Amino acid sequence: MDNLIVAEKVGKTYPLPRGVLRVFEGLDFRLEQGDLVAVMGASGVGKTTFLNLLGALDRPTEGTIYLEGEDIQAKDDKERARLRNEKIGFVFQFYHLLPEFTALENVFLPLLIKGTDGRQAVLRARAILKEVFLEDKTEQKPSRLSGGEQQRVAIARALVNEPRLLLADEPTGNLDWRSGEAIMALIQDLHARKGLSSIIVTHNEKIAAYCRKVYMMEAGQLKRI
Repeated sequence: MDNLIVAEKVGKTYPLPRGVLRVFEGLDFRLEQGDLVAVMGASGVGKTTFLNLLGALDRPTEGTIYLEGEDIQAKDDKERARLRNEKIGFVFQFYHLLPEFTALENVFLPLLIKGTDGRQAVLRARAILKEVFLEDKTEQKPSRLSGGEQQRVAIARALVNEPRLLLADEPTGNLDWRSGEAIMALIQDLHARKGLSSIIVTHNEKIAAYCRKVYMMEAGQLKRI
């Protein structure tokens, strides 16, 4: 099976007043197309940094990351922004919905950024909101939605551009267990139906159990468990 992502000898450091903080060194990783992968590890070990590197939100200090064979570090900031908009869907722990916009507006915004016709953007946003069971909440603003509903809006927003890659950073971390379980079941279903390749960062073994492969991040390395 082809690899969607290949990370080779990736290192990441941050400058400190005296010296540097080294998060990883020589990290290798491959995500096969269609994989649903969990990355676990202690708080502060670098899981979010790793996800940000794979999603072209940050650049590695050393090494190379390929997405569908393209070296993403070789691209300038404008090209990387286009890559994120077209090929990568992000889901975060704290939703990051725009509070002044309705659920529908939050979801169709990435389509407008891409240049999709406004009417077509609304139709596609309504369709994906229906897929996450929120067709009756399209005109509600985030403050009127539960945590689980807000995360479903965030998932719809992540998938409205039909990305190849879904990156989710603690997607259930701000929810109670029942809501979190429902969100993971939804991600699992959408992953299969839409042919996604997905990476879920979590500290929760029960959430990781929804994934086909589980990796543990320790001492700057990923180990399959």
